[in-house]
Amino acid sequence: MNLIVDIGNTRAKIAVVDNREVVEQIVVEDVTSDIIADVTHRHTAIHQAIVASTRANAAQVAKMIEEYVERVVAFNPATTPIPIGNSYHTPETLGADRLAAAVGVAALYPERDAMIVDFGTAITIDYVTGGVFRGGNISPGVTTRFRALADYTASLPLCTATEEVLEYGRTTREAIEQGVMRGVEQEIRGYVEDFLLKSCENCTIFTGGDAKYFVKRIKNAIFADCEPVIFGLNRILEYNAEEL
Repeated sequence: MNLIVDIGNTRAKIAVVDNREVVEQIVVEDVTSDIIADVTHRHTAIHQAIVASTRANAAQVAKMIEEYVERVVAFNPATTPIPIGNSYHTPETLGADRLAAAVGVAALYPERDAMIVDFGTAITIDYVTGGVFRGGNISPGVTTRFRALADYTASLPLCTATEEVLEYGRTTREAIEQGVMRGVEQEIRGYVEDFLLKSCENCTIFTGGDAKYFVKRIKNAIFADCEPVIFGLNRILEYNAEEL
C-alpha cells in the first residue's frame, strides 16, 4: 500500500493507493505531521510514500513522513528515475505535477501518443509521444484570468467560472464570464485540433479542477476519471522500488 502526496500551488492532495487503486483521498491546505499520522493510523499497511511539490518543499515534507513510513521518495524531476523518457531541456525547472501526469498518462494509454491539458491555477498543455515527455506550454488558468481582470482594471468585478454558454454577454458580469470561458475554450480547441491533425490515434486528456467546465464544450477529449498525477506518482514510486 502506497502513500501519495501531491502538493500543488494552492492545496495538497494525499492519496492512499492499494494495488494501483485509490482507496482514500483527501485535500488539505498543508501537509502536517498530524494529518500523516492520522492517515497512516487508518492504513497500517502503508509501507512506502512519494512526495511531489510545486512549492519546492518536497524534501522537507518527505523528511517529516519518514517518521511514519518505512521508505519515502522526494520526487525531483531532474534526478528521480522515471519509467519514460524526458526530453525537456531544463528538468530542474519542470513542475513535478507536469512530469508525473505524463508518466501517469503513458501508463494508462501505453499504445497512444497523448496531449495532457491540466486546468489548474495555470493551464498546462503537455505532450507524451513515443514514450517520451516532449514538453508543452503554460498559460493562465481560469481563476487567474478572472483575478487579473479584477486586479488590473478599475471597475470590473471579480467573476468565477460558469457552465452557462452564451454567444455574447448581456451584462458586464456575463461579458467577463463568457469572455474568459470562451477564450479558454477556443485556445484549447485549437490545441486539440492541431494535435489530432498529426494522427487520429492521438488522445487528449483533460484533468484539473476546472476540466469539468470544458469537457462538454470541446469534443474529442477524454476526462481523466482517475487523476493522472496521482497515478503517475504511484507508478514512479513503484518504478523506483523495482530499481532497488
